Amino acid sequence: MRSISAICSGPGLVLVLAMSLAACSTPKVQPTKAGGRYYLNDGPPKGISQAQIDAVKEPVPKVERFVSGTLKPYVAMGNSFRPMNKLALYHARGVASWYGTRYHGLPTASGELYDVMKLTAAHPVLPIPSYVRVTNLENGRTVVVRVNDRGPFLSDRIIDLSYVAAAKLGYAAKGSALVEIDLILP
Repeated sequence: MRSISAICSGPGLVLVLAMSLAACSTPKVQPTKAGGRYYLNDGPPKGISQAQIDAVKEPVPKVERFVSGTLKPYVAMGNSFRPMNKLALYHARGVASWYGTRYHGLPTASGELYDVMKLTAAHPVLPIPSYVRVTNLENGRTVVVRVNDRGPFLSDRIIDLSYVAAAKLGYAAKGSALVEIDLILP
């Protein structure tokens, strides 16, 4: 049996480095019909009609107890975040993305299971749960969503919406949109 020091020198080092770089490669993406892109093994649910999307009702904002584990400062993708621990005025403008079937049925930061057909969102610092009004600045559409997850952690994104929220805002096929978000104070 070879020792770690023997593997991590000469040709063994090259192999270890090559394997490390392959593991850190950019995830594969696939194009959408509208020219947008989403990660392989993700995307919209199959067989969902516009009528089903239109039938999803906005959540009614209400005061809810915050999930205590989501209020602590944390680090994600090398960036530090300090979540809000109370409801206060909050307004932001930036890029919204969405997440789809790859995460359907998996736990969110709140402990709830992600559902592509519920009007929910992920935000790096807003209290969980809380409610925001999201406006697509490209077409004027708005939707109210319940924040129940953390993310996105890419520097150019301010919010990740569920598939149905992105579809209601008219950008699901495109992948992202310029939006404004406002925290709703119930």
